[in-house]
Amino acid sequence: MKKVVVITGAGRGIGAATAILLASQGYAVCVNYQSRAENAKQVVDTIEKNGGQAFAFAADVSIEADVLALFSAVQSKYGTVTHLVNNAGILFAQSTLANLSVERFNKVLITNTTSCFLCCREAIRVMPSGGAIVNVSSAASRLGAPGEYIDYAASKGAMDSLTRGLSLELADRNIRVNAVRPGFIDTAMHADGGETNRVARLAPQIPLKRGGTPEEVANSIAWLLSDQASYVTGTFIDIAGGK
Repeated sequence: MKKVVVITGAGRGIGAATAILLASQGYAVCVNYQSRAENAKQVVDTIEKNGGQAFAFAADVSIEADVLALFSAVQSKYGTVTHLVNNAGILFAQSTLANLSVERFNKVLITNTTSCFLCCREAIRVMPSGGAIVNVSSAASRLGAPGEYIDYAASKGAMDSLTRGLSLELADRNIRVNAVRPGFIDTAMHADGGETNRVARLAPQIPLKRGGTPEEVANSIAWLLSDQASYVTGTFIDIAGGK
């Protein structure tokens, strides 16, 4: 069966690296993005230049109607979705919990967690036996991100629970659900939090003494999606340099 993967938030960072890698492994790739159309186009161009199949689709995956449109477009373009990577997410400026607004907290949970729920729901409605889902969680779900991103950490903790529960619901359909938990990865997302050089600042505290790359995370995602991980479900791979 043709391998068709939807990757949310694939215009940059981990999502983009994953799209390029999976395309090189023979997947037909839907590069989902919300607003960075030029970035998504560059990812598609890179894939096509290397002989792969990809198309970009704009959707806010925290909105149900957008998710329905996304999966409909993939069905029309490539056929049945067989794999899903839930990577879309946001964070805001570093803050203590006491200074968080309800609006910000809810926005982070809806964007990071509701999007995962919606995409999982639509994927498993069509996914054949033997499909696979990887949720991109975060080391923050274990570490808590105190003084910085407790709201982000909470959203990823919810994603972890969803991953574990869904893996058990779908085991008898041979649809595997796993997660990666990256931490201290060199991506543009740190600028969204107001500290572009955060990884460099924290590197001395990381056992491996450096930040990770999006490609290193993509390698783990690709393995979890592959038949090489055929006996792995409900599992979390921490990619955080030993933290």
